[in-house]
Amino acid sequence: MLDPCDKCEEVMQPFLDGTLSDAEVAEAQRHLERCSWCAKRYRFEDRLRHYVRVAVSEPMSAELKARLAALRTPL
Repeated sequence: MLDPCDKCEEVMQPFLDGTLSDAEVAEAQRHLERCSWCAKRYRFEDRLRHYVRVAVSEPMSAELKARLAALRTPL
């Protein structure tokens, strides 16, 4: 049998994606209510996704693009 925290880790991304069945969502939510470690990990992943969405929606300045291009190394 899979440890509840291992199971939670396994379904974290699908849970955040909204692709779990209702029963799987209920199981994950129950675990998150009881396990502070997994709840903390969930909050981190949720915030990270938010920051990534914001970062990709904001246009990059020409100066930043130039600085990043300067960091490229040839293959």
